[in-house]
Amino acid sequence: MNDWMIYAVGFVAQFIFASRIILQWLKSEKAKQLETPSAFWKLSLIAAIIFFIYGYLRKDFSIMLGQVIIYYVFIRNLQLQNEWKPTNILFKIVVIGFPLFAIFYGIFWANINFSLLFSQQEENGIATWLMAIGVIGQIIYTGRFLYQWYYSEQEKESGLPTNFWILSIVGSAILIYYAVMREDPVLFAAHAGGSIIYIRNIYIGLKAKNS
Repeated sequence: MNDWMIYAVGFVAQFIFASRIILQWLKSEKAKQLETPSAFWKLSLIAAIIFFIYGYLRKDFSIMLGQVIIYYVFIRNLQLQNEWKPTNILFKIVVIGFPLFAIFYGIFWANINFSLLFSQQEENGIATWLMAIGVIGQIIYTGRFLYQWYYSEQEKESGLPTNFWILSIVGSAILIYYAVMREDPVLFAAHAGGSIIYIRNIYIGLKAKNS
């Protein structure tokens, strides 16, 4: 597959990711406090599927790892909002079916050279030190959802606390560097643009907490 086609897949995923953040931000601005619409989690699931495919096409382990870590968290937040059961059945089939398909595809049909993911020598491989940076960035960036999940379980409702956005900034900074070194315009555009809204959400959260 040509590079421009692969990048197109990545930009579609990032467009959906960006849409969820903008939707969340606009709702929070209107409410004067941090809000999380159910559409945020539904868009997250759709984008995660597409971005996982992008990571596979790019042979980028850190991207695929990031989507795997947080996939269930998105579903759990819909459950906490009581929005999972009434969700369209086709949507549920796609969301539940994709990880099962990916597992079977990886085991039985895909010709994946996992050593290439860690290679420093082969063409199109990623240097180990660079991949480590990408993995660390993804762990922090996607780890924000693990924190969010814990926070939501404690509060018994889905929410995006201020610390979630702080972790978003830290993870994004690392991934922006990784994107520059990887010459990945999709990752760079996603994290450079999203950082502005992350900072704004931190401000909204702190202001609401102190008011």
